[in-house]
Amino acid sequence: MHRLNKKAGDYGEKAAEIYLKKSGYTILNRNFRCFLGEVDIIAKNKDYITFVEVKSRWSDTYGLPCEAVNYRKKLKIYRTAKYYIASKSLINYNFRFDVIEVILNHQNDSYDLKFIENAFQI
Repeated sequence: MHRLNKKAGDYGEKAAEIYLKKSGYTILNRNFRCFLGEVDIIAKNKDYITFVEVKSRWSDTYGLPCEAVNYRKKLKIYRTAKYYIASKSLINYNFRFDVIEVILNHQNDSYDLKFIENAFQI
């Protein structure tokens, strides 16, 4: 991954984490990895466990960040989420897949963030 893209991804994930915390979510895990894939953020809000994919871009010139979450990516997130749920024995929760888009500003440290709740289902 290009260093600039890695920087955008890291910055976007931190911005997403701050947003979720301010919105009342508890962060359970960040960058959860297993042999099936990775989930950027796993968070809890009330009786929901949410699996959040964060997509960051420097601009929307080549499309919206959420458009990068294609079927193959959704399937990897879903399978990783199933593994996480089983490994933690999470039985009394509802589950949801969310996407957070972050468009970064080149001139300063500002950004536009869009939270897409229940962004997809498998």
